[in-house]
Amino acid sequence: MTYERSGMLSRWVCAPVLALVVGTSAFAADLPDFTGLVEKYGPAVVNVQATGNSDAQQADPDADPSDQQDVPEIFKRFFGPQQRPRGGSGERVSIGSGFIISADGYVLTNNHVVEGSENVTVRLSDRRELDAKVVGTDAQYDIALLKLNASDLPVVSLGDSKNVKAGQWMVAIGSPFGFDHSVTAGIVSAVGRNFGGVDQQYVPFIQTDVPINRGNSGGPLFNLAGQVVGINSQIFSNTGGFMGVSFAIPIDIALNAVEQIKTSGRVTRGMIGVQIQNVEREQAKALGLPRSGGALVNKITPGSSADKAGVQLGDVVLSFAGHDIVTSADLPPLVGSSKPGSKADLGIWRDGKTLTVPVTIGEQPADKDALASAKAGVAPTPAANPLGIVVDEITADQRKQLGLNPNEGVLVTRVATAAARRTAVAPGDVILMVGRKPVKSVADFTTAVKDAKPGDSVMLLVRREDQTQFLTATVPKTAKG
Repeated sequence: MTYERSGMLSRWVCAPVLALVVGTSAFAADLPDFTGLVEKYGPAVVNVQATGNSDAQQADPDADPSDQQDVPEIFKRFFGPQQRPRGGSGERVSIGSGFIISADGYVLTNNHVVEGSENVTVRLSDRRELDAKVVGTDAQYDIALLKLNASDLPVVSLGDSKNVKAGQWMVAIGSPFGFDHSVTAGIVSAVGRNFGGVDQQYVPFIQTDVPINRGNSGGPLFNLAGQVVGINSQIFSNTGGFMGVSFAIPIDIALNAVEQIKTSGRVTRGMIGVQIQNVEREQAKALGLPRSGGALVNKITPGSSADKAGVQLGDVVLSFAGHDIVTSADLPPLVGSSKPGSKADLGIWRDGKTLTVPVTIGEQPADKDALASAKAGVAPTPAANPLGIVVDEITADQRKQLGLNPNEGVLVTRVATAAARRTAVAPGDVILMVGRKPVKSVADFTTAVKDAKPGDSVMLLVRREDQTQFLTATVPKTAKG
């Protein structure tokens, strides 16, 4: 009896386990097998080691470059530990990844892997170590092209990043923490991801959940066909380690840079000469837009392509060359990838109408001049208006200090109400326009805002240091017009 019960118990336990095993096997059969891809193209992936003088860095060379406790969440580029060898030689060592794109020795990696280096060494899968020459780099695309003095090297297969879609499987091969030819996999989380800041604003990143860590930078991102569709570049992290959000530079962008580096030694990008920002709900309301979206023009470079085409402050760019602009971050990659001298149509929202403005693409300068900034401290001057923002005239000395033209703008001296503080306007800001009306004096500002009624949204063009931006102020419901 005991034996039979024991046997029954054994069968009762084993049946579900067997079903689980069978079910797992069936599920596993649907998962991709990366072994063929790794065996065929893994040898074309290399380890990149760059050395230089640590004096070129401001950070402590002995510190982990991901250890930035004062920044809770940041984008990080991972190129391996930077260290000072014992003996105090002051040498800096950066470790990253790369991949061979031609049998005669051209290697693609990230600019930040080799930036500031004096010597670059590439280690192949067969353990050979070869000196590499840096043919050229581009910081905005974060691309570096290296050349090895070798032939008959294994090469990767290059794909088309335009065909990448969210949900597709991807494989990364690289050297995280110096562990050569480590293979990780995941899926595409999103495409065309833009950071929107100055750093790499021209790159529509491929976002994945492929585990990427320090040392993976510059390595290839493969699709299931074994084609390289991206270069692993950055992760989003608040710990310094992988958190499920990785970014790769599309291979199309990288190869465009490679061809330009080979041809002319540098990378050129298109520009039209506007500074832009997102259109939020309150701004859309003030502009009469049916929905939030587009790129709001808050500054135009005099003499630029946009200036010559008739683009105006307060215009909202809704499309560029037939491509919809959903957020302001969508515009720079499209303009930057356009050939200088080519023509494109801007779809613009202005005064409640949609306009088509033809523009000739200019060329982005190779070097950007540093912009000087100044702040003025003045005593508050009382003034009454529905917005609760107190302004004063700007003296000639302050104009010179702030880099303003004569008869341009008024200075914010006090933000008097809670509603006004919610606009993000602050003392020391300069208000250049109210709506589409230029403001040259306190009287102009007072006249421009006096008719604003409770609940109205008012657009303000504000300059703070070297940045100009439209902010939206909402007149409080209790305000009197």
